[in-house]
This record gives sequence, structure tokens and C-alpha cells, in this order.
Amino acid sequence: MRAANSSTASWLAAAAFAAVLTISGGCLAAQSAPDSENGRYSMTPIPEGVLRLDSRTGTVSTCTRSSAGWACYAVPDERTALDAEIGRLQAEVETLKGRLAAGPTVSGKIDEALPKTDPLKKAQPQAPKAAEGERRIEIPLPSDQDVDRVMSFLERAWRRLIDMANRVQKDVSGKI
Repeated sequence: MRAANSSTASWLAAAAFAAVLTISGGCLAAQSAPDSENGRYSMTPIPEGVLRLDSRTGTVSTCTRSSAGWACYAVPDERTALDAEIGRLQAEVETLKGRLAAGPTVSGKIDEALPKTDPLKKAQPQAPKAAEGERRIEIPLPSDQDVDRVMSFLERAWRRLIDMANRVQKDVSGKI
């Protein structure tokens, strides 16, 4: 029986020792280490000094050495400028939408009423009225005189073309 008690006691001692190690390891991990040790900053060498990235906030700084010591200055963030411009444009769009929704404003007063019809529009013969919303385009046909003029022009142009071809053929055949 004594051997059984001894193995149980050693087993209990080992379990207690493991529990103490686990608890003490958790306490050590809970203690905060300096920022440079837990990987908050990432340093990259550049010709002017060091480029520092803060992994918690995302800010980028350039660190340079001067006679007074090291100094880090935040690099201007383009994203902040872009967000500001987007905000400004959104506000402007909202203002313009408000103006558009209010309707057009008349800046001056018109003394006389506008005519209800166009005085320059010629009176047209009574034609069948098209349905509202449907437009009708009518193209006048050429007269016989217009057709004769076009035909005489085409005949003259054809004759000139034939005469020119005959002259070219005579010139080529005379030289060969």
C-alpha cells in the first residue's frame, strides 16, 4: 500500500507543479513589455535615417538623427487628405441636390406675357394631325424642273468622263 500512496503523491506533486508553471507563465505574459519588444513598431532603414511604422495606429514616421538626438516626424497621410476632399464633395453634392429640389428660381421680372404661338412659324395647310407625342416629318418631292437639271448635269459629267478616258487611251496607245 505504501507504494501506491507514494506514486499518487508524486503524481499529485507533478500536477501541482504543472499548474503553478501554467499560472505563473500566464502572469508573465500579461505583463506588458516595452513597445519595441512586442513588435508595435517596425523599423526600415532609409538614406535619411529610419522609417517607423506603428502597427497599432498605422502611422508612419521618419526618424532622423540630429545634434540634439533622434527625432521622429509623422509622414503626411494622403488618405486623410483624400477623406477630407471626399467629405467636402459630398457636402457640396447635398447642397446642390437641395437647390435642385427647391426648383428653379427666377432672377428677373418679365413685363409682358410670352406669346402662346410662334409668330415666325408659317401657316401650314391642314394636314392630318398626328397623335400627341408622335412627330411627323414630311419631305417635299423635287419638281420636274429639278429632276431635269440633275439629269442634264449627270449627262454632262458622264460625257466628260468618257472623253477623258478616250484621251488617256489615245495617249497611252500613241506612246507604246
